Amino acid sequence: MTQQEQLEKIKIYVHELFSNDATGHDYFHMKRVARLAREIAEKEEADEFISEAAAWLHDVGDKKLFLNREKALDDMNQFLLEVSLTKEQVKMINRAIEDVSYSKGKIPQTIEGKIVQDADRIDAIGAIGIARTFAYGGANGQLIYHDDETERSATSIQHFYDKLLKLCDLMHTTTAKNIAEQRHLFMKKYLNQFKMEW
Repeated sequence: MTQQEQLEKIKIYVHELFSNDATGHDYFHMKRVARLAREIAEKEEADEFISEAAAWLHDVGDKKLFLNREKALDDMNQFLLEVSLTKEQVKMINRAIEDVSYSKGKIPQTIEGKIVQDADRIDAIGAIGIARTFAYGGANGQLIYHDDETERSATSIQHFYDKLLKLCDLMHTTTAKNIAEQRHLFMKKYLNQFKMEW
């Protein structure tokens, strides 16, 4: 099986897992992150196949999305072996995705892991990031914003200050930094406009 055929199988697998997600962690999020990861890997001279495959799979086992994290990862690894990835490739994919999550506060050990983390973070900012923030907030019963400062911490707008505006400075690769800067500026403009309208 060629790498392209393997990626096609991975896409189908991911679609089955995430097609009904309404929190902003849907199939199209994985697709955008995979495209970005491949683009960054090409420019940074990293392993493009591992970067793209790991990006497609980076939310498998995320505790926000799966009740049984270990089972989700075991099932994923079994699937990867079934589509003829080597044990070494499976290990590389697992290493690339294990530290991607922002909440863990970790830096991935491999260049491919750093690329997947960069790509995932890029998809959390800019116009797409704004849309995903409100999708996630709505799915979890969060208010958009609140007049009262004491009530503001649990709102979607506060999420920009708690996390999203910090991401641009946390990019690992030069390629990702360049993409992130423009999206970061767009979010700042959006927040200014939002506050004016509010």
